[in-house]
Amino acid sequence: MLDLRPNCECCDRDIAPDSRDAFICTFECTFCRDCVEGVLKHTCPNCGGELVRRPVRSPEMLLKYPARKERTPVKRRP
Repeated sequence: MLDLRPNCECCDRDIAPDSRDAFICTFECTFCRDCVEGVLKHTCPNCGGELVRRPVRSPEMLLKYPARKERTPVKRRP
């Protein structure tokens, strides 16, 4: 099951669990649309993998399986 991380690992922007502007790689690194389309060019800076839109969990399943609350630390990039 996807982790549904609550923030962008590039700019630290909040990302709601039902957002259609969240992008992930196969390791579930999570980024906002602005960073993915601008700075990152659809490539994960952590693993080099493709960043694709994160699927949205239904409201019923979000109640049963809530999104993660712990934020992912932002890695400062040169």
